[in-house]
Amino acid sequence: MAFFNRKDIDKLDKIYKINLINSCSGFKSANLLGSICTEGISNVAIFSSVIHLGSNPPTLGFVLRPTTVPRNTHKNIKDIGYFTINHIYEDIIDDAHHTSAKYPEEISEFDVTSLEEVFKGDFKAPFVKGSPVQMSMKFIEEIYVPSNDVMLIVAQIEELYINDELLQNDGLINLSIGKIAAINGLDTYTIPAFKKQLTYQRPKKRA
Repeated sequence: MAFFNRKDIDKLDKIYKINLINSCSGFKSANLLGSICTEGISNVAIFSSVIHLGSNPPTLGFVLRPTTVPRNTHKNIKDIGYFTINHIYEDIIDDAHHTSAKYPEEISEFDVTSLEEVFKGDFKAPFVKGSPVQMSMKFIEEIYVPSNDVMLIVAQIEELYINDELLQNDGLINLSIGKIAAINGLDTYTIPAFKKQLTYQRPKKRA
């Protein structure tokens, strides 16, 4: 078994270290965040840090790297107050990954990929057409983490769209049916397979 202590990690080649530390936490969610600027230009960007924070109210978060360089998604969210989260599925992995390229604010990633934007009702931000799970999000707060110079963006789910075949009777969204992708590290994608669903666990009674 390979072993690295902290000194070993600090001495690693930059790219090797980035790959190692980004993959050691396990598979991560693969999502496209849709936003729009005050001038009406749409933005869509891939994020692998979307996490569940709570169910009541329904709250999610994602981690944002330092804003010492332009972060169009962050600026749009702060200016407009709303954005969308769209699950990446097998058919759009290549185009979704390309949204990590750093385009200027005046260029929409929808225009340089085959991804299609769609607006629903009165919601201000664009969704990604065809995504099996789509969420309208309202920005709540951002929490600065000084130890690593990142921000946790907190938002609440306003609307939730799910393809019918994914939604089970007990409320579980079976992502495997929708061929939803997960990210291993920075640039490696997998389509997880459903194995089993277990029951709520309670302590065993002692004899």
